[in-house]
Amino acid sequence: MKTRHALSALTLATLSLVATSASAQYQEPGFFYGGVSAGEARAKVDEAAVANGALGAFGPASNFSSDEKDTGYKLFGGYQFNRNIAVEGGYFDLGKSTFSSTTLGGPFNNETRMRGLNLDLVGTLPITERFSVLGRVGVAMGRTRASFSGAGATAAGVQDRNDTKANAKVGLGVQYELSRSLWLRTELERYRVNNGVNGRTNVDMLTVGLVFPLNRAPAQPAYVAAAPAPYVAPAPAPAPIVQAPAPAPAPMPAPAPVPQRVSMSAESLFGFDASAVKPEGRAELDKFARDLSSANYQTVTVEGHTDRLGSDAYNQKLSEERANAVKNYLVTSGRLDGSKISAVGKGESMPVTKAEDCKGNQRTAALVACLQPDRRVDVEVTGTR
Repeated sequence: MKTRHALSALTLATLSLVATSASAQYQEPGFFYGGVSAGEARAKVDEAAVANGALGAFGPASNFSSDEKDTGYKLFGGYQFNRNIAVEGGYFDLGKSTFSSTTLGGPFNNETRMRGLNLDLVGTLPITERFSVLGRVGVAMGRTRASFSGAGATAAGVQDRNDTKANAKVGLGVQYELSRSLWLRTELERYRVNNGVNGRTNVDMLTVGLVFPLNRAPAQPAYVAAAPAPYVAPAPAPAPIVQAPAPAPAPMPAPAPVPQRVSMSAESLFGFDASAVKPEGRAELDKFARDLSSANYQTVTVEGHTDRLGSDAYNQKLSEERANAVKNYLVTSGRLDGSKISAVGKGESMPVTKAEDCKGNQRTAALVACLQPDRRVDVEVTGTR
């Protein structure tokens, strides 16, 4: 009983955290997926209740010997609405459990098989870019077949029984993204099923499985750097006049500062709801810093931008944190002069998209994809060519 309550509480806590974080960050468009898992199922059968419920007046049964473990598996498919929420359905087979006992009429044996269909709400809480914690709650329409044999069953006239009913199920697990088209998943799930004699049984199944995302959108590129301006050599000095010394030519005026802007995709620089630069983003910033270190620049301004989804205060804070993260990385890892770099958060105040092109205020996959250009980090470099 304590284990069941703990598993249910952990599952609800996971789904609550997922629901809280889902409203605060960009989510990639939804996609379908399928998969298969297999492992060990362990039933928690009350053998005395099953035996005496079947035998009735021909009981009681005693001297029980049981085997409650068997191989279980499940086939499943679902739709991932965003990085946090999915709906999943499938077929499960919890294997069989058996027991033997003795009665006044002779030996009494039982074999119970449990299988069925389930529909779950699955919550995902990302821990890193690839590793996540899962929680699920759902309903299982289980079919239980209880078979009885032995002299005790014959004397009592016990018949095999089939029972199909819907019960709740919960689960917890972890998931690792091997690639964008293959995930590895480990889960512990508890199924509540009927035992064939008007009672219920808990079955815990620990599985390892593979998940195959279908038609998943490709990752966004980090940024497209502007092409460098061609070098223009200064005009040559006039040739000296032989007849008389010519006055020295006036010095050429210093070239005026020329600003250049580079726009970087926020999804490629940062992880989910985070301002720490992830590995793909560090590679792009390293290249940008190398290019800039050989240029004659005066100032660098880093601007963080978000889309209009979410609150103004949250978007402003997130844009400031991400702008400062890029600045700090350029100074500490790129070894650029920190006195020449400034960071500012613009929030949702400077969108690239137009309101008439991306209509609506409710978060949908289509609207999130349309507003993707607004989620960015712009870097403006002022220098001389």
